[in-house]
Amino acid sequence: MTVSSAVPSAQKQKTTIPVGLILGVLTLVVALLLPTPADLPIAGHRMLAILAFAVVVWLTEAVSYEASAIIITTLMAFLLGTAPTIKNPDVLYGTSAAIGMALSGFSNSALALVWAALFLAAAMTFTGLDKRIALLTLSKIGTSPIRIMIGCIAVTILLSLAVPSSTARSAAVVPIMMGVINSFGIDKKSNLAAGIMIIVAQATGIWNIGIKTAAAQNILTSSFMTKLLGESVSWSDWFLAGAPWSLLMSVILIITVLKLLPPENNINTGKESVIKSLNDLGPMSTAQKKLMIISLFLLFFWATEGSLHNFDTTSTTFLGLVVLILPKIGVMSWKDVQSRIPWGTVIVFGIGVSIGTALLTTEAGQWLGRQVVAYTGLDKVAPFNVFAIVTAFLIIIHIGFASATALVSSMLPILISVLASMPGDFSRLGITMFMGFAVSFGFILPINSPQNMVCISTDTFNAKQFAKIGIIITIAGYLLMILFGMTYWHWLGWL
Repeated sequence: MTVSSAVPSAQKQKTTIPVGLILGVLTLVVALLLPTPADLPIAGHRMLAILAFAVVVWLTEAVSYEASAIIITTLMAFLLGTAPTIKNPDVLYGTSAAIGMALSGFSNSALALVWAALFLAAAMTFTGLDKRIALLTLSKIGTSPIRIMIGCIAVTILLSLAVPSSTARSAAVVPIMMGVINSFGIDKKSNLAAGIMIIVAQATGIWNIGIKTAAAQNILTSSFMTKLLGESVSWSDWFLAGAPWSLLMSVILIITVLKLLPPENNINTGKESVIKSLNDLGPMSTAQKKLMIISLFLLFFWATEGSLHNFDTTSTTFLGLVVLILPKIGVMSWKDVQSRIPWGTVIVFGIGVSIGTALLTTEAGQWLGRQVVAYTGLDKVAPFNVFAIVTAFLIIIHIGFASATALVSSMLPILISVLASMPGDFSRLGITMFMGFAVSFGFILPINSPQNMVCISTDTFNAKQFAKIGIIITIAGYLLMILFGMTYWHWLGWL
């Protein structure tokens, strides 16, 4: 009787439509039924309705991001396809042109760079070079609590330069750090274990800000810069602006963790365990040496773009990939890597670019930008105050998002349109870069970024411990941005 009654319940659970999806559809319908403003094209009105649907679905996580991408593509195909064109209101876009608009993000060079970055991350995992770098770094640092935490930061920085995926970096470091924790012979629930894993998660987010190629949301931000402002920030300029902030925040992170989670003092064997694990790897393989050379080659070209050469980041990265997969010369084949690439990330990124592009093409982004300026009075505010307001807005709203890429897709085109519609001579490119920094502030809730979820899965800390440290890091990070805006970034000419 118990079994038979449980089956219908399970079946019902599987067939129930998620509440978030119902709310998303209702939001879409209500938005479509609202009167179209005189200065907003019908296509723009419908695009804003699709955006509202996307935000609700993303915030509630009603369906997977991959599924939401397919739904959004279909909505754009039919809702925009039956809308009048901007140039000639007597002619409809047609579903063929509309689906082309919905899929335009998949032909964007930014998407190609994300795919290439995930390919490089997969190569690191396949060859084991990421593990070797992490173990070698930890073996040189020492085994006192503060040295272990410094080691976590050092590993994060090195892998941020070489592995352009925050999820891949955390997935590489977490097993190594768990091995270190186990070698100490202390409980997983100890303050030290919690502190180490929280540092892995938080430092990954902090260095997403310092290094342009460290995260997909940075690449998407750069893509919107090019589309809306006609220029972008080079890898070296981004690093020059962001890395000092990330370095200071790394120090603040360690101090905060040591203060709130004071570690135990019974650590004796950690370094020996790390050295043993490193020795067990044996000498560097030929594949690892090749990958190391290619990674240094790419880092050199990324860092010197615009100074020593004019080759863009995407093109040089693809050149590196060609070498990686060449028979006899490379380190792996396509079959070796295809199962290691999270294709869902590529799909979500592509639809994110499409949404941003469609918001501009249908003039929805420009219209919404004008409304924001008109009703908030941002056009009467000094550029520095605009920087302070929009970055605070993005940091706060990120609490409700589990994907920085989704946040960039839905908010940045509108905010950049706000900047474009404002009078005065100030660096719109600089403020856009700082908005890109703010998007990576996923420090408060474990669900705010994938690296947080990877780390909390180790069961070494709980959400309350994470949030307690995360709130301090968020406030300190924002205040440091304000300080940098008044001094360092102002001196660089970005504000």
